[in-house]
Amino acid sequence: MKRLLALLATCATILGLTALYGPQAVAAAGCKVDYTVTSQWQGGFQAGVKITNLGAPVSGWTLDIAMPDAGQKLVQGWNATWSQSGSTVTAVGVDWNRALNTGAAAEVGLVGSFTGANPKPTAFKLNGVACTGSVGGTPSPDPDPEPGDDGTPVGINGQVHVCGVHLCNQYDRPVQLRGMSTHGIQWFSQCYNNASVDALANDWKADLLRVAMYVQEDGYETDPAGFTSRVNGLVDMAEARGMYALIDFHTLTPGDPNYNLDRAKTFFASVAARNAGKKNVIYEIANEPNGVSWTAIKNYAEQVIPVIRAADPDAVVIVGTRGWSSLGVSDGSSESEVVSNPVNATNIMYAFHFYAASHKDSYRSAVSRASSRLPLFVTEFGTVSATGGGALDRASSTAWLDLLDQLKIGYANWTYSDAPESSAALQPGTCDGSDYSSSGVLTESGTLLKSRISTPDNFPTS
Repeated sequence: MKRLLALLATCATILGLTALYGPQAVAAAGCKVDYTVTSQWQGGFQAGVKITNLGAPVSGWTLDIAMPDAGQKLVQGWNATWSQSGSTVTAVGVDWNRALNTGAAAEVGLVGSFTGANPKPTAFKLNGVACTGSVGGTPSPDPDPEPGDDGTPVGINGQVHVCGVHLCNQYDRPVQLRGMSTHGIQWFSQCYNNASVDALANDWKADLLRVAMYVQEDGYETDPAGFTSRVNGLVDMAEARGMYALIDFHTLTPGDPNYNLDRAKTFFASVAARNAGKKNVIYEIANEPNGVSWTAIKNYAEQVIPVIRAADPDAVVIVGTRGWSSLGVSDGSSESEVVSNPVNATNIMYAFHFYAASHKDSYRSAVSRASSRLPLFVTEFGTVSATGGGALDRASSTAWLDLLDQLKIGYANWTYSDAPESSAALQPGTCDGSDYSSSGVLTESGTLLKSRISTPDNFPTS
């Protein structure tokens, strides 16, 4: 919504590339690779590759995979720069995962083809050092246990679904998911790395990460494959920490989602097929429709949802509403247009957005009324004005958060970033470091949101 200083952020990103590629990779003294074939079909397969650094920290990494059959060929990959020479497939870390501390892991993946057998590779080298799963010959424990082993949101709740007007967990009990939204990943990719997502999961104790992938504004339409890969990478990062990932197809200008219908079908067909086996993915198919009728939005939704359902029949889908996802209130309408003419699909929710300094009692009244008729999710909100700037409105923000807690409506705050605007949770320059939690790096808005999100969830299990 109303993103300030995007041009400055873009310039900062470009200027930062020199620093990004400056550090040279060093040899790792020990490493472990988990290679898992996640699906296979005639002549093709998909594999996930988890690289764990057991040695000294590295500032850049290259993984060589010795493919055991000459007929195995790389088709494409994600979360790394991929290539193949002879029987060796190589993955090189990219900006958000190239640094690996001791015990840290990077999760990448590939799609390949084969003509004979498809045996799993067993020989891997990280920066030229063989990955044996040990340092000095001593087997090492898994430093990154699977989600669910430690009471994470996904581990407790499993695959969520819509029941009545609520989002419910695997025990058919209503749950409220609370978390943060990224800023545009084309501008602030440096803010989303292992340290920042660790902080969000462990210190903020967030339940979800909303991944804001702009379609226009230097976003998806400029590099569909690259942005799809980046989204998938953030889904994996959230999954590894037991958080839900809300994939946001961030349409803003133009406001009619039908302008991007073909792009939406292509994008969601890809991410739904790739992530169908995951329990942590929720799809938001149109961020903020504006200047368009509810009927047009509904028609768009009824064409995109079947594309997702064809690959991922169980995931929750969130549909944007009229007037910048205000249930029509910002256009002088009300929730009644959705109540009387709902999207013809199941397991869906409707988006509501607000900015606390601009949207007050009349908007809260609409949410209160609608909550008994429609399943709602606040996929984006700010504690400031609708421009993304201005002073924090503590009274209105608190009134909103209290209402959402009371109604068990989930939310994602705009934004988990160090953007130079008061809606950002982090002080400018924070994403150049590794501290995403202490009081010194939080803005006034970030301090308020961290204090609310980090309170216990108390998810029901019976």
